[in-house]
Amino acid sequence: MRLLNTTISKLKEFEGNKIPLYAILSYTWGDNEATFQDIEGADAEKKEDKKGYEKIRMACSIAAADGFHYIWIDTCCINKTSSAELSEAINSMYRWYQEAGVCYIYLADISLSVADREFERSRWFTRGWTLQELIAPSTVIFLDQEWQQIGTKSGWQSKILEITGIPATILLEGNLECASTAQKMSWASKRETTRVEDCAYCLMGIFGINMPMLYGEGENAFLRLQEEIMKVSDDYSIFI
Repeated sequence: MRLLNTTISKLKEFEGNKIPLYAILSYTWGDNEATFQDIEGADAEKKEDKKGYEKIRMACSIAAADGFHYIWIDTCCINKTSSAELSEAINSMYRWYQEAGVCYIYLADISLSVADREFERSRWFTRGWTLQELIAPSTVIFLDQEWQQIGTKSGWQSKILEITGIPATILLEGNLECASTAQKMSWASKRETTRVEDCAYCLMGIFGINMPMLYGEGENAFLRLQEEIMKVSDDYSIFI
């Protein structure tokens, strides 16, 4: 697992039980995100020219203020030019969010002044990958577009139930075993991903399965997901 130092913005690799306490960031991708190559590459000094670097800088600042020396941010902590590394990261992502000391959810389209009225309108609630990022971590802090805290997962649980249909027992305790296959699929039914394959890949952690990434396979990814679910479950509610 590769983590970003919150004070010096340097990446460091950790393995096994040597992974330190870390924060993690959840957000929706925008234009000109800062990548692994921007942080580590030959042109790393130009990283601040990227609009997305401000997001990294602010996330590091908040995590450091909360006592975290490291943070995981997918734009820069995964070398996406390596298909093997990307596949390993996607298969591990649910666990990484689950084991984080805190998950900061950055709502780039919501301001503190209107949060009570417009919380549910955030684009963040429409994306496929953010479903697992909502369920997996035990401690979640929502931040507005100016990086001001607007509440926690427990504090917003009633509103989140209205938005997502996810019961509080699962939302706050992460006990996915009490949810049927059909229920889990219903939570994802109105969410979207940029790549067709990611509609399946983003659900692997929620169903507790692993499978290789085959970008280019299109809708066949979802068929493979169903096959893998049937291997580990006798719950056929997905076909009802």
